[in-house]
Amino acid sequence: MGNVNQTPQDSSSSSTFTCEICIEPVTLPNTKFNNNNLCSHSFCTDCMIKYIHVKLQENVSYIKCPALDCHHYLDPLSCRPKVTHQLFDKWCNVLCNSAVLELERVYCPNRECSALVINECGGGSKLKRCVCPNCKKPFCFQCKVSWHAGYRCNEIGEIRDQNNVAFGIYLKPSNFQSN
Repeated sequence: MGNVNQTPQDSSSSSTFTCEICIEPVTLPNTKFNNNNLCSHSFCTDCMIKYIHVKLQENVSYIKCPALDCHHYLDPLSCRPKVTHQLFDKWCNVLCNSAVLELERVYCPNRECSALVINECGGGSKLKRCVCPNCKKPFCFQCKVSWHAGYRCNEIGEIRDQNNVAFGIYLKPSNFQSN
C-alpha cells in the first residue's frame, strides 16, 4: 500500500535520482550504478562507464569511486555486466600489468629468447641461478647474464669469458676439487 502521507510528487522523486557526475535526472532502477554495495553514490551507468574508460586510458588499475569523500575502489566483477567486453578485457590487462610491475622481473639474456621472467616467489635479491621457462637455459637473475658458474656477479666480464663459464659448469656436477 505504501506510505499514506506520500504525495504523487514524492513518489515520482523517489523513482529518479540526480547523477553526481552529469547532474542530470535519471530514472530508476536500471540506470543507477551499483558498486557491489561497497558504497552507494548517485551515478548513472553511462557516466561510470565513461569514467572507467578514462581511468583505463590513464593505465589506472585500481579505480576509486568518483565521489570526493569516498575511499572505496570499484569492483571490476560487479562492473562487468555494465561495461563492454573490450572495456572489461582492457581493465583485466591493466590489473595484470600492475600486478607484474610489482614483482621482480628480468628478460632472458638469451638473444634468441628474451622472454620475460618473473620472480613470483619474492625473496628480493636472493634469487641467483634461474632457468628460463621458455628456452630452458640457465642465467643469473642478479646480473641478468648467462649463468656464470664459479664466478660472482661482481667479477668483471673480462674475467668471466665463455670458456671459463663453460668449464665452471662442467666442473660443478662432478664436484671436482683441486688440491
